[in-house]
Amino acid sequence: MLDTILAILVLVGAFFTLVGSIALVKLPDFYMRLHGPTKATTLGVGAILVASALYFTFKADSISLHEVLVTLFLFITAPVSAHLMAKAALHIKMKQSEKTQNPQN
Repeated sequence: MLDTILAILVLVGAFFTLVGSIALVKLPDFYMRLHGPTKATTLGVGAILVASALYFTFKADSISLHEVLVTLFLFITAPVSAHLMAKAALHIKMKQSEKTQNPQN
């Protein structure tokens, strides 16, 4: 049962990481590209880290603190860094695509 849960978490994590990476390449401007790594990729890496924490917790019969701390650090720093990058891009007046400026189109 544990192997099935770990496999599902790793596959879900790999899928979201792939989607976030594709979004980073395919989206037209910086503001849209920012969502790929900060949303989907964070969720993907988080799922893989949870799978790793579960595996090492059951293997060693104690809580795997390293993965828990890395996951916590990831979920705290990703939104903050995305916010700071977006503010910096607005400050230097980075060019936006038409879809970013007018999302109804």
